[in-house]
Amino acid sequence: MSDTPIPTMPQGSLYRLFLAEREEVLKHKWLKSEEAGHDVGLESALVDWTKDHREKWRLDYLKTLR
Repeated sequence: MSDTPIPTMPQGSLYRLFLAEREEVLKHKWLKSEEAGHDVGLESALVDWTKDHREKWRLDYLKTLR
């Protein structure tokens, strides 16, 4: 196991995190769809965003809560 501390969130902010992530996924879907010239679909955008962007986004988001 790593000794790196896991960032935590203030109590009660889990729903706000969900809403913020949802907003980012929808923005990502829009950008990917514009780039592709057609709707790429929510599932595809969600998988792509989670794989390529979520970790950095989440760390940045958690920093704003402190």
